[in-house]
Amino acid sequence: MVACMNKIWKKYEHALDYIESKYGGRKIELDYETPFQLLCAVILSAQTTDKQVNRVTPPLFARIKNPSDMYNISLEEIENYLQYINFFRNKSRYIWETGKILAEKYNEQIPNDLKTLQTLPGVGIKTAKVVMNVLYDASLVAVDTHIHRVSNRLGLVTTKTPLETDKELEKNLPEKIKKKIHHPMVLFGRYHCTAKKPKCENCKIRLECNYGKSTL
Repeated sequence: MVACMNKIWKKYEHALDYIESKYGGRKIELDYETPFQLLCAVILSAQTTDKQVNRVTPPLFARIKNPSDMYNISLEEIENYLQYINFFRNKSRYIWETGKILAEKYNEQIPNDLKTLQTLPGVGIKTAKVVMNVLYDASLVAVDTHIHRVSNRLGLVTTKTPLETDKELEKNLPEKIKKKIHHPMVLFGRYHCTAKKPKCENCKIRLECNYGKSTL
């Protein structure tokens, strides 16, 4: 297993180093001030762009900074703030209930545990990994559509779904790479290796990329 992992990693080491050099050091693009606001923003970002989330959260976040603040706002008020994002009713209920659970069971702290996080309303594996990566510098890659696309185009994986990609990267990437490559890969996929019209002609790792080579 270790030998296989090292072989896969070495083959794509330069490509991943390039992605990190291009987008490393840039923070998550969701706006937040407190750990609880980060958790809420990530929950809200499911099937919604970060830009859309950032447009609706400022007035909401002016009222909720910590989990216990959910006792001072109604579900209907939250829905009113979030009405312009996808699935706003479900997401409103998720963050409202999550805040109360954190206040009552976890002393208002965000759990530093993947399984515990996933017991919270609206928190799946991707959301939990993003939160732990940002808050606790965890060695986790939260696979979204961007990472799924980039990984397959490079040839790092050959998978059909983000969940399959998540399992393969979890198995094959060294821990030190998981910690630092998540956000660079998201941004690389969002702005460079886009779903439509990727910038292959200006890509320095084109010859190391299965998709890039196919466009020559």
